[in-house]
Amino acid sequence: MPRAIILMLDSLGVGAAPDAGQFGDQSADTFGHIVETCPAIDRSERPGSALNIPNLCRLGLGHAAAASRGTWPAGLPKITPEGAWGFAIEKSAGKDTPSGHWEMAGVPVMTDWGYFPEAMPCFPNELTTQFLRATGLPGILGNCHASGTSIIEDLGQEHITSGKPICYTSADSVFQIAAHEEHFGLERLYDICESARKLVDGWNIARVIARPFGGQLGTFFRTANRRDYTTPPPQPTLLDKLKIAGGEVIGIGKISDIYAAQGISRNIKADGNMALFDATLSAMDEAGDQSIVFTNFVDFDMLFGHRRDVAGYADALEAFDRRLPELIKKLRAGDLVFATADHGCDPIFPGHDHTRENVPVLAFGPEVLAVPLGARQSFADIGQTVAAHLNLEPLESGTSFLPALHH
Repeated sequence: MPRAIILMLDSLGVGAAPDAGQFGDQSADTFGHIVETCPAIDRSERPGSALNIPNLCRLGLGHAAAASRGTWPAGLPKITPEGAWGFAIEKSAGKDTPSGHWEMAGVPVMTDWGYFPEAMPCFPNELTTQFLRATGLPGILGNCHASGTSIIEDLGQEHITSGKPICYTSADSVFQIAAHEEHFGLERLYDICESARKLVDGWNIARVIARPFGGQLGTFFRTANRRDYTTPPPQPTLLDKLKIAGGEVIGIGKISDIYAAQGISRNIKADGNMALFDATLSAMDEAGDQSIVFTNFVDFDMLFGHRRDVAGYADALEAFDRRLPELIKKLRAGDLVFATADHGCDPIFPGHDHTRENVPVLAFGPEVLAVPLGARQSFADIGQTVAAHLNLEPLESGTSFLPALHH
């Protein structure tokens, strides 16, 4: 029986989506801008050098990017693909993490999430009042749009002194709560996030995120104990359908959080891309027939895209690329691997938010042909193809391209 492995390179967009102008993202191009900027930036290990990702290029990433953006990324070598390649256009109304993941699993989000305005305070008084009443807190700090690393540096000491959590948002549909693990307490942070999760549905907010941090003034740092509290998908996803059919879904990283634990058989946490890669390899050793191993590589987005760190993003792509041969060696007959993304987060682009972009669709495995997949009209085409590969009933959305992989 077959297996599927899904590698979600969180935020690795490959060029502005057709409707990017509606989001103010018409010139966004996460991968292309990283490639073209690399020779001009100082990277610690390879200063002034081109992006070196031969394995991803062999899987067709350069060709997928060129098909999406219309031109070859300058400075990237042209290597003949050994896997199937294309790009996908998002149908969902937003450019957020849940929408990208759910659509890929067959459930596009066709209505808008609720968002908090770029004002101070940004949260409605009613929500803040309900939150304080439910938690017994003396108040909140922040109450604005902010970068997560900057706001804990600005307000971390006041948080420790006052006992008030730091609450903030972004261009995403999100209510984020930062608190010091020692002074406030990790479990207490989780508890107040659960309270917030019950309240924000009234404003149609997609996620509440616990953002624990440690250290002291001048050296505050976010810890690995982030937790996402996500609204459940409105319909059964690919993951639900496989689990119901008796298969296994191994979610690695924040996958279980993104799907509100729905359709997840096993939840494996790991801190950082390399630990996530290790966990993926271990899961592949253990996963039986009729299973999905699904990993979100969060560092691309969280550490480098949002923080506009081009050098860090480039280094992370090279580190990921160096690990790919290990994964390829573990593939069994019948395995199908997808490398893709959920949105963009262009580190060259102004601001700190996601960007509306097409995403790469790279498919490979022992029986997969090196063929172009063209422009897929929905991320759901990936989920539909996985469903067909695992002999499941068709999903509600998406068009399978499984025949093209094996003809």
